[in-house]
Amino acid sequence: MEAIVLAGGFGTRLQKVVHDVPKPMAPVADKPFLSYLLDQLDRQGCAHAVLAVGYKREAIQDFFGSGYKGISLSYSIEDKPLLTGGALKKALQMVTEEAVLVLNGDTFFGVDFSKMMDFHYQTHSDATLAVKELHDFSRYGTVHFDDDYRITRFVEKKACQEGFINGGVYVLNRTLLGDISQDKFMMEKDFLEKYVDSKVFSAFPCDGYFIDIGIPEDYEKANKEFRKLV
Repeated sequence: MEAIVLAGGFGTRLQKVVHDVPKPMAPVADKPFLSYLLDQLDRQGCAHAVLAVGYKREAIQDFFGSGYKGISLSYSIEDKPLLTGGALKKALQMVTEEAVLVLNGDTFFGVDFSKMMDFHYQTHSDATLAVKELHDFSRYGTVHFDDDYRITRFVEKKACQEGFINGGVYVLNRTLLGDISQDKFMMEKDFLEKYVDSKVFSAFPCDGYFIDIGIPEDYEKANKEFRKLV
């Protein structure tokens, strides 16, 4: 199993409480948030992870080096911001498996990676998204899919009583972005939404623990909950 962790964001919304390190290095319950993602990957048998880094990347490289527990680490470096799609496109050149896990560096989602990978192959998908059902929310857009779990559309964020959100964990075919000509683009807006009708994108519902530390309120929530839950 190989993985890519998107760890190059600026963390603009979090900078008033975490301003001296990149967002994935934000301390949560006394250790960097990225450690929890790598622990999760290590527990589930990941052998190689590519960390897609940019902003203040030295903090990540100096802390983790070339390996973490049973995982060998490589670094895909953004010399200028490439956004999520561009960062993924570059990092995918550093993996060898037919399909690869992708994690957002500011989100933890309790997903069974092996089951998700099996589902991806069984459904012959180009991309599989782990989705989480939420109630009474407005911070996230929603993912809509049919009875066969084929994603049919993405809806912009708005107040929702209930719906499935993109949980920030993907399985992607390694060659998925090879035909995209631009080097800087958003994965969600410029690729997933654009190609939802022409490629096979599948939803993998999961009810595991989910948190996104991208705003101060949820960052504080993570600090309280991770001591008990992770």
